[in-house]
Amino acid sequence: MNAAPFSSSYAQARQRFLQAAAQRGLAVESHPLHLNGIDGETLAVDVVLDGDPAAPRLLMTTSAVHGVEGHAGSAIQTALLQCEPAAGTVAVLHVHAVNPHGFSFGRRVTHENVDLNRNFIDFSAPLPANPGYEQIHGLLLPPAWPPSAEVEAALQRFCDQAGPRGWQAAVSQGQYTQADGMYFGGTQPTFSHRVFRDVLRRHVARRQHLSWIDLHTGLGPRGVGERIFASLDEGAALQRARQWWGEGVTSVNAGTSHSIPLHGPIQFALDDSCPGLTHTNLCLEFGTVPLPEMFEALRGDHWLHRHPAADAALAQGIRARLRAAFDPDGDDWRRAVWQQARQVFRQARDGLLQAELRPR
Repeated sequence: MNAAPFSSSYAQARQRFLQAAAQRGLAVESHPLHLNGIDGETLAVDVVLDGDPAAPRLLMTTSAVHGVEGHAGSAIQTALLQCEPAAGTVAVLHVHAVNPHGFSFGRRVTHENVDLNRNFIDFSAPLPANPGYEQIHGLLLPPAWPPSAEVEAALQRFCDQAGPRGWQAAVSQGQYTQADGMYFGGTQPTFSHRVFRDVLRRHVARRQHLSWIDLHTGLGPRGVGERIFASLDEGAALQRARQWWGEGVTSVNAGTSHSIPLHGPIQFALDDSCPGLTHTNLCLEFGTVPLPEMFEALRGDHWLHRHPAADAALAQGIRARLRAAFDPDGDDWRRAVWQQARQVFRQARDGLLQAELRPR
């Protein structure tokens, strides 16, 4: 298979994923959301287990943690179902469209306006503070769009003072005070958060070794899949990751990734839901457009969320810009995405097959 089946909508992507599972004779476990999609379609997190339910080793993929990024993730999962079945003692679990609402409506966030990758925190404890974001919230999302020259100059002054990493942390590390703002982590677990923890407890917790590939788009050079280490253990697990996927595996903590350490990423769910589980995880992040363009597209989307009565032509342009920033046109980009994802999947499967099992 030289290409993955990219879809134009969430509804088409879900149909193709379900059809691929049916053609393999695999059962689908669906977790419906109480809201409908943009065209009235059912929204659901769909889960397919391929292989021995009791297999000690599990390879898991997740798509659309950030909804609009699901076009690539869903295409990869559907193609994997079609041509990369489970093998031996390694079962495969595909969790399709973790954030189905964002996927359908072309937004990165959930229906609660929550960035799901900032939502996996302990809400019984004090919420993380982000004073940098508080300083620039009103500049990021000003009353009018496009922003005025004065607004942009004020943002640039903050960026110059904070430096590139300080700016990135202030904007995107996660904030918990502005519910209609950017990178909002929420005030409680979202629907998708609760469903995903349930999937972990029932399908993952009993295993001995997990390898999890979380599929994303938006950061890095166009068409390049950055292999970002996604486990908390930066000792043995990082060593395994580089043995399986190469020395190019990056680390947010070491500052070698295009991403930064975040408040409440989805990987935090593993320690609570699957205590004692050995895991070797990767966030596979495919570059699309230059970072400033991606950020401005995301900023415009959040502005539009706050101004739903905006001019129709302006709104259409904002939505199109966001889609292009996370699901760009081009067969070259789509081929590169699939080829790299398939390689990473095979490397993870081979690594699991060779990994020593330690009874839990």
